[in-house]
Amino acid sequence: MNVVRAAQAPTFDLPGLRFTSLASPSTSASETCLWRLDVEVGVDSPDAHRLDRDEVFVVLEGRVRLHPDAAELTAGDAAVVPAGDPIQLANTGEGPARLHVAIRAGFVATMADGTAVGTPPWAA
Repeated sequence: MNVVRAAQAPTFDLPGLRFTSLASPSTSASETCLWRLDVEVGVDSPDAHRLDRDEVFVVLEGRVRLHPDAAELTAGDAAVVPAGDPIQLANTGEGPARLHVAIRAGFVATMADGTAVGTPPWAA
């Protein structure tokens, strides 16, 4: 068993987003990735991306939308985004949002314009 303490977990920042890696191949989870995603107020991703594996989002706090045409999710809600569906995250609440996100290890991300992103560092 490998324990990842929240206070010592690797973090990765993008504008308005913080990814805290809780499980990934680098923490000895060979098949599963799990991270906490903190989303600042006002975040509205300008571009969609797609993944080659199903991705599960569980809202712990706040309100988010995973695509402009998707329903708003609130604390306690979960959503499964099937492989290949576009994801375009927005914080729709008045405060920060916090989620847990899970996906099978080794996934690959692609931007809407076809640009390959690969596997982000919080899932490596």
